[in-house]
Amino acid sequence: MAKTAIAYKEKMKEISMLSLICSCLYPESRKNILGDFEDMDIKPINKRASGQAFEVILKPPSPTSDVAHCITSPPRRDISLEDIQKKLEAAEDRRRFQEAQILRILAEKREHEREVLLKAMEENSNFSRMAEEKLQVKMEQIEENRQAYLAAIMERLQEKERHAQEVRRNKELREELMP
Repeated sequence: MAKTAIAYKEKMKEISMLSLICSCLYPESRKNILGDFEDMDIKPINKRASGQAFEVILKPPSPTSDVAHCITSPPRRDISLEDIQKKLEAAEDRRRFQEAQILRILAEKREHEREVLLKAMEENSNFSRMAEEKLQVKMEQIEENRQAYLAAIMERLQEKERHAQEVRRNKELREELMP
């Protein structure tokens, strides 16, 4: 089953889609196109409103076709000790470079965190200083208002006292005049 699927995939790679469609549309040229592929049959099915339909049937693979489809890997060249050393050095250089990049990124992150922390501390300090200044101004205003209020009360009290003395003096003058 797996060999059939592999053979089908191989054949589908060999046949272009255009030649496959042409073979269905022009049956007389189909024999010429399919003459090269002995291990596959293409049978047209009745025409439908949506287009032409066909069936691809793969024949069992022959022993000669297995040899033809066998793909060999390119010959390996002998690897020398110098080549291995060069590859190991290159790998070590890549590892060092990656470590340096990681350390640089971590240092940048630490520096950014430090800058953010300093900025936050500065903003907090500025906020505390501004709040303290506002509180100080408010307290001074309250003290000024209190002093003004106390001065106004003292002024009214003194005015009443003067008025009371004047009334007493007038009363004494009246008593002296009225004997």
